[in-house]
Amino acid sequence: MTQILSTDIEAKPDETAAKPGRAVKYGWAVPFFVVPFGLLFVLFYLLPIGYAIVQSLYTVERTGTFGPAREVFGGLVQYQRVFENGPFWESIGRVLLFGVVQVPVMLGVALILALLLDSGLVKGRRFFRLAFFVPYAVPGVIAAIMWGFLYSPNLSPLKSVTSVVDLLSADFVLWAMANVVTWVYVGYNMLIIYSSLLAIPTEVYEAAKLDGAGAIRVAWSIKIPLVMPAIVLTTVFSIIGTLQLLAEPQVFRSFSSAVTSTYTPNLTVYSTSSIPNFPLAAAFSVVLALATFVLSFAFLKATQRGDR
Repeated sequence: MTQILSTDIEAKPDETAAKPGRAVKYGWAVPFFVVPFGLLFVLFYLLPIGYAIVQSLYTVERTGTFGPAREVFGGLVQYQRVFENGPFWESIGRVLLFGVVQVPVMLGVALILALLLDSGLVKGRRFFRLAFFVPYAVPGVIAAIMWGFLYSPNLSPLKSVTSVVDLLSADFVLWAMANVVTWVYVGYNMLIIYSSLLAIPTEVYEAAKLDGAGAIRVAWSIKIPLVMPAIVLTTVFSIIGTLQLLAEPQVFRSFSSAVTSTYTPNLTVYSTSSIPNFPLAAAFSVVLALATFVLSFAFLKATQRGDR
């Protein structure tokens, strides 16, 4: 009887395994997933931007005082009008002041709530996580109407406050809107930061505890630095949202005479297009988009430089 040893059997290499350096062929998988996104990106992002740029190069002319309006090529005439438009630049300054105060407050509250949920000190995390996020599910227009009634001296159930401080006056209406935006978006930003906290390995916390670090020390020296990319992301989103502020001032115009048709840049664009003067509105939009890009890019570069 012949005994067959394992060494007598030569193992054949798996012919189906990918060889080193050999590219894997995916066939139609890549275009199948990329093409639908590419079409939507071109149709609803690139084409509108291109159309706005082209539209901004035209100007409206009339034959006589009451003649029909017609659009003719005007080059950079509309951009000259944009840079000479004082109310537009005042509105940009107004929303920048809004962002300098509102964004740090909102993200600070969101960070504190995320740290509390992650600390283990709060019971019923699922309930509070949902409760903090619920305001984001309320449409911005509905939230502005609800808070507008609360601010109105004649309609508010908090008359003891609104009778003393007119929250819809020219001095306070900007911060009244800031409160609405903060109430709506705190939960959204909290969820992004909290998700980043959940991704931190537990071994990091265990090592910190072995070194004698307390809860506050762990939060300050470990959690916050590790979730800094999420904080940067939410800050960029907030910068973009600040410059695009529209729903809240549009609703507050019916509650306060302090909110004019040029109160924010987007409200200026909306009011200009309602005249209608689409070329000038397009020029406003292009300049606003460039300002948003510059501010967001500058913030990203500043944060990247700080990490080095």
